[in-house]
Amino acid sequence: MHVLVTGGAGFIGAHVVEALLDAGHQVRVLDLLAEDIHPSGWPTHLDARAERVRGDVRALPRGALDGVDAVCHQAAIVGLGLDLQDLPSYVSTNDLGTAVLLAAMADRDIGRLVLASSMVVYGEGRYRCAEHGLVRPGPRAEPDLLAGRFEPPCPRCGLDLTWELVPEDAPTDPRSVYAATKLAQEHLAAAWARGTGGSCVALRYHNVYGSHMPRDTPYAGVASIFRSALAGGQPPRVFEDGAQMRDFVHVTDVARANLLALTSPAPAGALTTYNIASGTPHTIADVAAAISAAADGPAPQITGQYRLGDVRHVVASPARAAAELGFTASVSFDEGMRAFASAPLRA
Repeated sequence: MHVLVTGGAGFIGAHVVEALLDAGHQVRVLDLLAEDIHPSGWPTHLDARAERVRGDVRALPRGALDGVDAVCHQAAIVGLGLDLQDLPSYVSTNDLGTAVLLAAMADRDIGRLVLASSMVVYGEGRYRCAEHGLVRPGPRAEPDLLAGRFEPPCPRCGLDLTWELVPEDAPTDPRSVYAATKLAQEHLAAAWARGTGGSCVALRYHNVYGSHMPRDTPYAGVASIFRSALAGGQPPRVFEDGAQMRDFVHVTDVARANLLALTSPAPAGALTTYNIASGTPHTIADVAAAISAAADGPAPQITGQYRLGDVRHVVASPARAAAELGFTASVSFDEGMRAFASAPLRA
């Protein structure tokens, strides 16, 4: 199979490229190589076997889709960003870029797409109230956060809630600009699939970590931010009380999930979504402690600080991916965090 990987020079994209090449596929990488992300051009860790095309997904270079059988769409601006001034960039890159790509695929009769989506489309995760059953708490109020009340209460009675695993058919509730753009990408891909008869698999990544993550940036994942603090001799600073539940999945497992999504049967004319997670949730404090211990660094500092727009708990079920794609994570939390503590990061 000849696969175009957009954003293939990025953190996840480069690992996807390597996994596809190792499986015997032909790979073309399309990447903007934005100077603030790749100041030295093509990264040295990008597999030399891949064909490379520099260009913007919003204005596809001539020949980018020539001979391509399938597209693995990783190109996106990620993370929560800094403020609403980032909104035009997110929408332009993530949503307009996806629309341009899908239109070109339709014109070329390329009928297979794997889309990098995210667990952020769920907003807060799945919660159960002892009195009212499944409920959907609203955004957490700043006075509660200031007072250190981080758990979202039942919106009907105010009682404490218990978090549960989120299935793919749970209602979506994006609570940041990034989340809204990822959900919009899914909707655009679904419209493309219905209109062309193509098949699209959207992989809702959980907290991905591993070698060549970006560092020293507000757009990086929390594991990378902890690494950067330790590299500077500082303790990892953990927001809230550190009890936020997440699922951390290693990037090599995410790359394998993309390979399975590209090569497994998928329904024509439809979008299929899968949670890509390890299945072993941990708290943010667990992550900070594991990285600090592996790096022989100072103990994490619980700050009580918060960011408006952050959600408290979001942990999804990987059962559908296991049943339909044959995907289960192979890198354990302990193994992955030990390796990550000394893995190379991208400046």
